Amino acid sequence: MHSAAVTTEGDRIRWAELPGGDPARVYVHGLGATSPLYFAETAVHPLLAGRRSLLIDLLGHGHSDRPTSFAYTLEDHADALAAALRAAKVTGAEVVAHSMGGAVAVVLAARHPELVSRLVLVDANLDPLTPERGALGSRGIAAYGEEEFLAGGWRKVRDRAGEAWWATMRLTGLEALHRSAVHLVRGTTPAMRELLLDLPVPRTFLYPEPDGPFPGAADLEAAGVRVVPVPDCGHTIMLDNPEAFARATAEALA
Repeated sequence: MHSAAVTTEGDRIRWAELPGGDPARVYVHGLGATSPLYFAETAVHPLLAGRRSLLIDLLGHGHSDRPTSFAYTLEDHADALAAALRAAKVTGAEVVAHSMGGAVAVVLAARHPELVSRLVLVDANLDPLTPERGALGSRGIAAYGEEEFLAGGWRKVRDRAGEAWWATMRLTGLEALHRSAVHLVRGTTPAMRELLLDLPVPRTFLYPEPDGPFPGAADLEAAGVRVVPVPDCGHTIMLDNPEAFARATAEALA
């Protein structure tokens, strides 16, 4: 386990690191998750092993610190991640990022281009969403005001999340969980999808084939983004079908 201070108050991001060759490969989890759990099997898969790999937890999540003074915007997450990567002496990384982590990775590549050489986005958030009370995930969390969420709304989110997601969501600071969700559904300006279209690095977008055609795939492909369906999985592709995920990720990084 490694760590680096990423705020002026000294709050630390932590990551599990596997030794190997450069360029480094950076794995970034989604909302309420943790990279060492979500990406461990991928990082050591025979098709992907041998590369220096950082399984990194965003601020407020997993093994990282949970400051209550941090805003947890996508830009803040990206800048904190950039500070951690610079402390780890990482440049030109291959970034594999899931869900909210994919949105953060797009912002990272746009704001800190020297840190990213390739992007593999795993069913990432690209567009703003509408908060909805009772919805699963970020939309449901963002439907609460922060005071209401901290006062007990989080328990309803816990009950809807289910045992598997709550196993890692419970490690997330409540302020971090709520603020991250609010800013994720709000998105960025320009939106993450527009930022992705303009990035000059090789980009691949993986999505669950059972969901049907990915919205806006034609525009992404016209901009050079490979859009790849992965069979027999849901949103957590790397956990639902790890073999197919490893193959698709290895092909994207070849």
